[in-house]
Amino acid sequence: MSKQELEVIGQDAGCCPGLSTAPLDEDQATELAKVFKALGDPVRLRLMSMIASRGQGGEVCVCELTPAFDLSQPTISHHLKLLRQAGLIDCERRGTWVYYWVLPGVLDRLAAFLTTPHSAGVTA
Repeated sequence: MSKQELEVIGQDAGCCPGLSTAPLDEDQATELAKVFKALGDPVRLRLMSMIASRGQGGEVCVCELTPAFDLSQPTISHHLKLLRQAGLIDCERRGTWVYYWVLPGVLDRLAAFLTTPHSAGVTA
């Protein structure tokens, strides 16, 4: 696996306004679409969930991820690569194994983007 320069999106708080706050510009929409496209596959969504469930600063070895799927190791690696390219996770090789973790703040920024402010007088 080669080290690649990956552009991590959404690292600044002002990257993407909330969905109901202001319309996205073209660049914001393009970058956010990459994230949602990466999460739009059931395998990648499960992988993301498995990695994120390790908690803040937690990491998981690819050797723990692969047995959960009826897919080959190269296919799992491909899905993980797409999650990395979308700026959701990062990894580090340690000997034979690769360890993955969620990039700090990524899930919070996605949640903030999708959250709409609650009006004081409106009830569900």
